[in-house]
Amino acid sequence: MPTYYLYLAIAIVTEVIGTAALQSSSQFTKLWPSIITVVAYAVSMYFLAVSLKYMPVSIVYAIWSGLGIVFIAIIGWFLFKQTIDAAAIIGISMIVAGVLVIHLFSNSTAHS
Repeated sequence: MPTYYLYLAIAIVTEVIGTAALQSSSQFTKLWPSIITVVAYAVSMYFLAVSLKYMPVSIVYAIWSGLGIVFIAIIGWFLFKQTIDAAAIIGISMIVAGVLVIHLFSNSTAHS
């Protein structure tokens, strides 16, 4: 696996951590979740920027935001007991399908 996918994976994971901490911060009224949010987003933006050295912004952003949506929806369901209806599940499945199409079939996932 190319290194730039590792950079993108770190960006995705830290963005998801930041978003989950944002929910826990109660609109930045709780100190530690607020600090985690800011640090996680900063790390995510750094690794997102590094991945842009190797991949086009459209592809990076589609994968980063798409997988971030999927993972935070799952975390919201399990951790925060938020409901996900059939329409949301269908939409999230379409996002996953889109990321797979980009990864498996697109020739524009990397540049020099």
